[in-house]
Amino acid sequence: MKKKRLSDIVYSTNPDFAYDDGQQEDMVTLPPQQQQLRLMLDKKQRGGKKVTLITGFVGHKDDLADLGKQLKVLCGVGGSAKDGEILIQGDFREKLLAWLIQKGYKAKLSGG
Repeated sequence: MKKKRLSDIVYSTNPDFAYDDGQQEDMVTLPPQQQQLRLMLDKKQRGGKKVTLITGFVGHKDDLADLGKQLKVLCGVGGSAKDGEILIQGDFREKLLAWLIQKGYKAKLSGG
């Protein structure tokens, strides 16, 4: 039986359809020295609440979640880690920047 290729699929009515060709590429997490992290303060669409947003993480989602958990514990607040971004509730830019640099990450403040 012939396997279906992506070019064989013309249209799908399923809004959640995602083509799986069976070849899953495992994302490799870069070491801390090669990460280019940006820390910024964000208030958009959050009801005026401030959050520290860390972007630029390249790696597996489990490693992102682990780093996010360490940062949340460091600050003693909540947050989330998904889609290559870590969101920490509150303004902890300076504290997080110092910790990330101490751990060997290339991080800097971004935005205003």
